[in-house]
Amino acid sequence: MRKPVVAIVGRPNVGKSTIFNRLVGERISIIEDKPGVTRDRIYAPAEWLATEFDLIDTGGIDLGDEPLLVQVRQQAEIAIDEADVIIFLLNGKEGITGADEEVAKLLFKSNKPVVLGVNKMDNPEMRNEIYEYYAMGFGEPFPISGSHGLGLGDLLDEVVKHFPNMEDNDDETDTIHFSLIGRPNVGKSSLVNAILNEDRVIVSDIEGTTRDAVDTKLVKDGKNYIIIDTAGMRKKGKVYETTEKYSILRALKAIERSDVVLILIDAETGIREQDKKIAGYAHDAGRAMVIVVNKWDTIETTEKSMKEFESKVRAHFQFLDYAPIVFLSAKTKKRIHTLLPAVQTASENHAKRIPTNVLNDVIMDAIALNPTPTIKGRRLKILYATQVAVKPPAFVVFVNDPELVHFSYERFLENKIREAFGFIGTPIKLFARKRQ
Repeated sequence: MRKPVVAIVGRPNVGKSTIFNRLVGERISIIEDKPGVTRDRIYAPAEWLATEFDLIDTGGIDLGDEPLLVQVRQQAEIAIDEADVIIFLLNGKEGITGADEEVAKLLFKSNKPVVLGVNKMDNPEMRNEIYEYYAMGFGEPFPISGSHGLGLGDLLDEVVKHFPNMEDNDDETDTIHFSLIGRPNVGKSSLVNAILNEDRVIVSDIEGTTRDAVDTKLVKDGKNYIIIDTAGMRKKGKVYETTEKYSILRALKAIERSDVVLILIDAETGIREQDKKIAGYAHDAGRAMVIVVNKWDTIETTEKSMKEFESKVRAHFQFLDYAPIVFLSAKTKKRIHTLLPAVQTASENHAKRIPTNVLNDVIMDAIALNPTPTIKGRRLKILYATQVAVKPPAFVVFVNDPELVHFSYERFLENKIREAFGFIGTPIKLFARKRQ
């Protein structure tokens, strides 16, 4: 089920990033960085009063050397395109400007819910001037202060009221939802077309929950798939071609609704930081993953080429050591037949359950091979383990004291679980708990 998306939009110097950071610091839990993953704070998963949503700071989108008004307009267009609800931010110290009115015109045409926030209203005297902002035509303006954290609760209360019903309409439990994500021009559209055209598969269009996108239903070898569309950028223009961060926004929506995520890498241009950023979000979300090296036909290959490239991928994506790597060419369809079996395997492992007795046999064998460590004279005792969730598989290990579980020994147990049960293509989570 996709979460609602909230975007903060407004001209420069109204405090977009300050509000974003304030919400991140006080209201939002951000997933911690993993080794080998870089982050831009343009996006954060958020929660307000037990309601989860995704928050976008359009101020974090770099539009290069475009003139100021063009940048403002383009950032507003990105927000309109991506968001379910828009926080339109004004500067209470400067009043309504021409740039504010230009953004307002775009927002009116969008028919998206807009919540008006007037920032930098730091004292009660300034709040008496809030009434002039009713002239913007977006209903009640909310006086807030990003620097002091005032009024944000009322603002978020209003934002949550406008969230749409995000229930997933697809009840087919045996259908694998997978998406293709990656940098622009790595061949996402070409690969989708190659998959759909192979062996005259059965194809029908169904409406997806992602705005302006159509998911595609695929039946192949008796198995049902839905390809979640991230490749088709409906709005063409320089803003989408030059802003790499825009591809992250597209990818985040697709990740939310996927069982399996395919991260595409261009064999010709090699691995970029952007590839690791996008893959990191899917990893943090706990999705099954397959690394796809596309355009394999464009490079001169030897017997060692594939192994050498695989070594590079593993070095850059150390946090995806569980993900299989598929080499193919969407253009020539070379090795295209290897892709869906990898997706199928990753999906099955993502939903795999291990009986408790079998799991504990593996844990006890691991302890016999490598006894639990002793820390400050106290030895870790593992009592038993059980699986508590799937998608991704999650295990709780009950111990005498969780403080005695060193990360290296936790990693050892995770590796032994993988050796015994595979779990190719999916992350697994291990939690230490004290037995009550």
